[in-house]
Amino acid sequence: MTLDRRRFLATGGVAVAGTFFPNSLNAADANTEAAAFIKDHESRIRPLEVQVNLAWWNANISGQDEDFQKKEEAQNKLDEALADETAQEKIRVLHQLYRDGKITDRITARQIHLLFLQYQEKRGGPLLKKINAKANAVEQAFNVFRARVDGQEIPDSKVRSILKESTDSELRRKVWEASKEVGAKVEADLAELVRLRNQHAVNLGYKSYHQMSLTLNEQDGPELDELFDELDDLTREPYQRAKAEIDARLAKKYGIPVAELMPWHYHDPFFQEAPAIFEANLDAPYQKADIIQLCSNFYKGIGLPIDDVIARSDLYEKKGKSPHAFCTDIDREGDVRVLANIVPNEYWMATMLHELGHAVYTSKNIPATVPYVLRDAAHILTTEGVAMQFERFSKSRAWLEKMGVTVENGKAFDEAAARSQRHQLLIFSRWCQVMWRFERGLYSGQWEGGDPRKTANEAWWDLVEKYQLLKRPPGRNAPDYASKIHICSAPVYYHNYLMGQLFASQVHHALAKEVYNADPKTALYIGEKKVGEFMRKKVFEPGRTLTWRELTQHATGEKLNARAFAKDFEA
Repeated sequence: MTLDRRRFLATGGVAVAGTFFPNSLNAADANTEAAAFIKDHESRIRPLEVQVNLAWWNANISGQDEDFQKKEEAQNKLDEALADETAQEKIRVLHQLYRDGKITDRITARQIHLLFLQYQEKRGGPLLKKINAKANAVEQAFNVFRARVDGQEIPDSKVRSILKESTDSELRRKVWEASKEVGAKVEADLAELVRLRNQHAVNLGYKSYHQMSLTLNEQDGPELDELFDELDDLTREPYQRAKAEIDARLAKKYGIPVAELMPWHYHDPFFQEAPAIFEANLDAPYQKADIIQLCSNFYKGIGLPIDDVIARSDLYEKKGKSPHAFCTDIDREGDVRVLANIVPNEYWMATMLHELGHAVYTSKNIPATVPYVLRDAAHILTTEGVAMQFERFSKSRAWLEKMGVTVENGKAFDEAAARSQRHQLLIFSRWCQVMWRFERGLYSGQWEGGDPRKTANEAWWDLVEKYQLLKRPPGRNAPDYASKIHICSAPVYYHNYLMGQLFASQVHHALAKEVYNADPKTALYIGEKKVGEFMRKKVFEPGRTLTWRELTQHATGEKLNARAFAKDFEA
């Protein structure tokens, strides 16, 4: 059976502005029509989605113009298929049936709702092509960019190592400023992207791209504002105390007064990570360790093996390759890959635990019996949460030693790791406040404080000063906000990281209670296959059959909240 104009008219459908509402269609027919659309969608769209994923992977591996052109072409083909007028009309009608309660099969209804959100975003094809072209150019600019200091090109890993290790304030300033130069290269394109994205959203009936993105991801702006305000209150004073300790130690290391600390005195370009301020070197255990083998052993030990993922992945630095890490599920049939640029330190140990945490929460562990449309993580925030849940072990001496890695001066390492982990949670929370509030203002034109005359860079530094307590460099007038790749290439995404941290803490506490009946701080997972069983049953296997709110309740017995997160950063 197909959903077409004649059938709707025959069953009493009424045409309104080109859309047909089947007033007398019964539930049996509604379920049949919905199932037919889903089957047709999969046959048309699935091969195009696989092509997009492969093209995206290849472009990020090579950085070549040809590969980025293929990536753009593949995305345009997918968008055109989703923008098809007949398919658009059918999904609008089916979604109305869903809203009217006529699609009674729960799994079918869930697919129709998610497909409606997917198709709605792709209305207005010509404008989407402009957005894709511009976004593609920006992403390529980030991939091929390398900071230049005193005429010498340095890779991202070198930028990080200098900011982590050098005590030369002038060198640090040069490297920090060089890392931000990509912002000037993409500033104009980003401004155009914001304009085009907003135009697209308004065309679809939304106030802004920010509002549209949240709606299409089953989130609510006022609800998130309330959550971020709560987290601001919860973390403000602990963060102030932690930063005072960090500042005192950094100032002593550099031989300058605390008042002279600038953004380049911290250990990453955005101060989103905890600086290495303690005597124990958290990198030391990893300098001779095999990070990939550690990951392989760990995930195999908990019953979630990832050797096949490792075999398909691209894990080390090379020219033109994206300097950032990510995991991707190519086909929702088990072809899962990780792109990384591993060097032997704690940062990359954490990153690989993180990315492989994404990998186990994919079609590797979501059953093939889950329909294709639903064979994915419940939400961005839940997959980020799982990745963060596993990532945290990189700072655990007990975890390292049980994994067979020697840790010199264990007591000092323990103290440094525990305090660094606490600092990390607080620092990242405050950094996410900047990202959430900046992007909200970027797309609404209403900066925090209500002054629409601010430039984007002024608004950026206002937020950095307020939430991160960093000083803006005197006289600096550069588009530093544009040097953060997520603002350009993954817009209105970053808030999910902080929500993921809440999810990570909440799931870990629930797992510790159910599997270990013990303090969450002692649950290391190593060699315990019940951990994998818990994660599969409580988190992975539902896929997108549950919303993120339902999955959180299913996995932890509670709504998403900050209580477990707060316990994790207690002094």
